[in-house]
Amino acid sequence: MKTSTQLNIKILWITIFILVAINVLGTLFFYRFDLTKDKRYTLSETSLQIIKQVKNPLSVKIYMEGDLPADFRRLQQETRQLLEEFQAYNSNIVFEFVNPLENEDDSEALTKSLFQKGLTPVNITVDDKGKQSQAMVFPWAIAVYNNKEINIPLLKNRMGASTTQKVIGSIQHLEYSIADAVNKIVKDKQKKVAVIKGNGEMKEIHIAKMLIQIRESYYIGPFTLDSVAKDPNGSLNALKKYDLAIIAKPTETFSDEEKQVLDQFIMNGGKTLWLIDQVSADMDSLYNQAGATLAYPRDLNLNDMFFKYGFRINPDLIKDEQGSPLKLATGEPGSATQYQDFIWKFAPLASPESKHPIVKNLGGIKFDFANPIDTLKNGIKKTVLLQSSPYSKKIGTPFEVNLGIVSEQTSPKDYLNKGNLPMAVLLEGSFYSAFENRILAFKENSFLSKGKPAKMIVVSDGDLAKNQLDKNGIPVELGYDQRSGNLYDNKDFIMNCINYLLDDTGLINIRSKDLDLPLLDKEKVYENYTQAQFITIGLPILVLLVFGFAFTYIRKRKFSK
Repeated sequence: MKTSTQLNIKILWITIFILVAINVLGTLFFYRFDLTKDKRYTLSETSLQIIKQVKNPLSVKIYMEGDLPADFRRLQQETRQLLEEFQAYNSNIVFEFVNPLENEDDSEALTKSLFQKGLTPVNITVDDKGKQSQAMVFPWAIAVYNNKEINIPLLKNRMGASTTQKVIGSIQHLEYSIADAVNKIVKDKQKKVAVIKGNGEMKEIHIAKMLIQIRESYYIGPFTLDSVAKDPNGSLNALKKYDLAIIAKPTETFSDEEKQVLDQFIMNGGKTLWLIDQVSADMDSLYNQAGATLAYPRDLNLNDMFFKYGFRINPDLIKDEQGSPLKLATGEPGSATQYQDFIWKFAPLASPESKHPIVKNLGGIKFDFANPIDTLKNGIKKTVLLQSSPYSKKIGTPFEVNLGIVSEQTSPKDYLNKGNLPMAVLLEGSFYSAFENRILAFKENSFLSKGKPAKMIVVSDGDLAKNQLDKNGIPVELGYDQRSGNLYDNKDFIMNCINYLLDDTGLINIRSKDLDLPLLDKEKVYENYTQAQFITIGLPILVLLVFGFAFTYIRKRKFSK
């Protein structure tokens, strides 16, 4: 008995020593174990680098607390767990969950202030075993750092998707959304964006929402090419100070001097986002007594440049059966006006199929009078980001576009081997100058015939970046279509393009992270509700009871002998 006691004491001391040693080692070495199959709680290297930049307290307030619908409870839980990971690597990051509707006396003032900050709620129809009710949720967070504040959208909009699908998509983007917000609020602006002017580009009020979004992360300013005629070298040197040039729907011809300035900007490693309409056509011109307009080719004098870079935008229109909805007045004249939904085939609705980070997990992106893009072989890497549906085709111009096309009858045979037309293409590599082996438009001592590595994105529709105006002339959200009431993912696509072209932190690559998020089939659960209750609640209790009776029986039998 004495030997047994000594052995137990010895084992106890060894155990205590091991536990103390593990705790000491744990204070010296930091490591977190992620046992999930898809490593959803393992932060990317980019996120870790961003977290290290937080030197002062960063407060995050999440407005998702209280009695939430099941889908949003999951989003809340995933947000909490992800922020705990951020906090584990940097204690300067603190967060709290707030219920904006908890106190009736203060909720009205709080919700009003959230509205003013742009944090709009989501009205959800909750279906509980056939009983429907309404719930209002604020799927937003606000981060504050050094007196700077930024909104973090936690729910990703996807047109036509169910609430569950939206939540799943939002969880996929959660690390990117939070890391991007932290990066914006912590890191000082460095990159510069030039918005090219002087050739009939869109007015600022029509791209206001895009400009506001860009300004959150980058320096941005207009750059007018009018000065090229007087001092081309001075204009080129000024443009070289920018990192990205955006050419948003020019309508006037470019001179050779202006083209050389843009060309040499690209040769020196400048990034470009081309938003080009090769056909003159506009929805507003359709709303006349005839309900028709003439679409005709637009000559911008850029074709030779584009051909040299490895692509061509054809002066054709894309007609797509997978178009965007359009409301039109129907009924006899003099009767009460009624509106009916139609599919407008000249407004292709692109659903991204590419796995590229720019478009991965994006919803529908709306085009207006898009043109097909051809890619040419020239050694430049090309990635088609967006394309029309298989049931689409090219329509040559000039062509009369009229609203009567909404009632046109078609069949799949009309589109056989004609669809999947590229509408947005990414090009990466070292481009050759469009002025190689040509007489220069102006003398330039630093002329480069082959450029430094660069990137450009070509979109064959300038209206993709255009925000509509409300009845008071105020810009509405980019991607929101007032005619149909739908919100498309145009803003996310444009910002992803800009972030990818300028990204030097690898932040955009977080979007490539795939999470395995299994879903419950609610219909099957409702059909077998009693069975589901027994499996999830009754079965564990039954197992415990069986184990308890067995343990009691064995114990009585053992000690009764």
